[in-house]
Amino acid sequence: MSPRTTGGLGLVRSSNVGKPTWTLVGTGALAHARTDHIHTTELDATAVDKQLLRSGVEDVMEAVDRYSAKWAATPGGADWLHVQHVPVRRFVAEIVRKLLALNSWAPFASAPGPLILAPYEGLVGLRSSSSREYLAYTATWSGAAYVLGAAAPHNPTRSAQLRNRARTSTANTEPRPLPSDLGRQDVLALSWTSRHAATLTPVLAELARGGQRSLLLDLATDAAERCSAGPATGFELRAAPSDLSTVSGTAEGLHRPDDEHVVQVEGHGIQLARLVRLLSVLLETSGGCTQPSWRTVVRAESWLDDILSTTRPHTVLLSNDTSPLGVLAAHAAERHGANSVHVQHGAWTPESVAWPALHSRDIIVMGERDLALGRGWARHPEAEVHVLGQPRFDVLTSLSRQTQRRYLENLLAPGGRRAPTRIAVWACQPFNPDHLKSHVDLLLDGLAEADGDWGLVIAPHPAQGADAFTALVKRDAGPPIAVVDPRVGARGCLAGADVLASAYSTCGIEAALLGIPVLEIGPPGERTLGLTSHGLATRCEAAGEVAEALSGLPAGPAPIPRAALDAVCRWRGDSATRIARLITDRATSGPRADDSTHHHPGAAASPKDEGASVR
Repeated sequence: MSPRTTGGLGLVRSSNVGKPTWTLVGTGALAHARTDHIHTTELDATAVDKQLLRSGVEDVMEAVDRYSAKWAATPGGADWLHVQHVPVRRFVAEIVRKLLALNSWAPFASAPGPLILAPYEGLVGLRSSSSREYLAYTATWSGAAYVLGAAAPHNPTRSAQLRNRARTSTANTEPRPLPSDLGRQDVLALSWTSRHAATLTPVLAELARGGQRSLLLDLATDAAERCSAGPATGFELRAAPSDLSTVSGTAEGLHRPDDEHVVQVEGHGIQLARLVRLLSVLLETSGGCTQPSWRTVVRAESWLDDILSTTRPHTVLLSNDTSPLGVLAAHAAERHGANSVHVQHGAWTPESVAWPALHSRDIIVMGERDLALGRGWARHPEAEVHVLGQPRFDVLTSLSRQTQRRYLENLLAPGGRRAPTRIAVWACQPFNPDHLKSHVDLLLDGLAEADGDWGLVIAPHPAQGADAFTALVKRDAGPPIAVVDPRVGARGCLAGADVLASAYSTCGIEAALLGIPVLEIGPPGERTLGLTSHGLATRCEAAGEVAEALSGLPAGPAPIPRAALDAVCRWRGDSATRIARLITDRATSGPRADDSTHHHPGAAASPKDEGASVR
């Protein structure tokens, strides 16, 4: 695991008499330390027990919910923790991870004691990330000491990095008025990433062909994530006001004095008032559609209420109802009497989401293996889960392998030079720079060892900045390497590859559907899509395993049993049509008790390539 650097500090045992005390000091002092000591980057790099981490996070989140959930709520009645659960949970996980790492260090485990923080260090900071927009918040080690009770008379809540971020204006407190020409709509859809747009627009186009009027609201605050659907699609597209997500400011109600409320995590007592005080930093400084500030959430709810009141749709269509804007939209749909439909836009695994919760009434999943997760995560009292595939994959039936192959060859050998005979595509995730480097080293070393003449094409994740790979491609020797145009992405070139490698990009499923070999890469314990368990991928934890897998690849696409593919994704090229039919059937007749594709848990899967829905 790569270090998760949050500052140049070390931890030193500072008392040998009575109860030991552990003090955070500058790294320069470590060279002269005469007692047990460790650099905090070493603690940050410590692998922790995943089950202990999950249970610790769950304990803290339940305690925070009981303690403070009602301290702030939107005018529509959505409490702050319900809406902001995902960013809060990720931050809590950072604190619990630090405490578990501390416990795993033998000197501390044998002599636990209170932490003394570093004066003047901010309590909340940012981890490095290759994402263009997402802010990876973390508690500094002083922040961890603070929530455990350390005195912090001189410590600001925000690190210098956060304080130096451009401050946004708070002058405009109301969103702009709605356009006067919205009119009545049958379906209201929300998108704020390119994956959402690509998932929902085929469904909206099918609805339009069936005579349904739809409005897609594009809430993206990153220009590269905006929807580019044209008028030929048959539905209306409107962008959110440009200033909707730019409001910061104090999160009223979350700043309370210290009290006696504590939650225990593996021997550590976390003071809840202090934890909520740090969580308020996320709600006050975050921005953009993936992490809207609390004030943005309140404004966005008012804006959505106005749109729902004006358009009066029978359905609100989403492909994320777990992160803040999705939770808010599902909550608003319920209050306005609209059915909420969620279409799974990415692969699920038990550990793939920060918060395993789905709030919509109808949940569309890709494959049979997603049924159990969908049922377990559903929060709506009348939720139903339907296996209808992935509308974004419908276009795979008509891809030109030859065109995409020429694109890859031109990337690796521009100007008519000789291209490698075999090409691997690496579908990335927005990891931190050190994590990305570990993956590229694994792949390039494996490609160099493998039989044949290999080249590597890097396909950035849509949320990644192109500069994340500048250093990775500057190698003096080894296989040729190139980076895909972000507008093309892995989906635009994977059909031309000899193999696709990824940790857990959904592109691995697309490659498997096309019969392209897939490598699930990363060190032991790295989360993957789990395609290996279905016989759809090869797990590679070291360069030698990559080389072995590449050397043994067949000359062409290998046929894969339909049952194995259906477990991961039901793929017939008609997912958008089936989802549109479910939406209109639900709107006109309610629950379809007599539908042959509808069954309850334990019923046999429906025959003849039909989608299956499970209540």
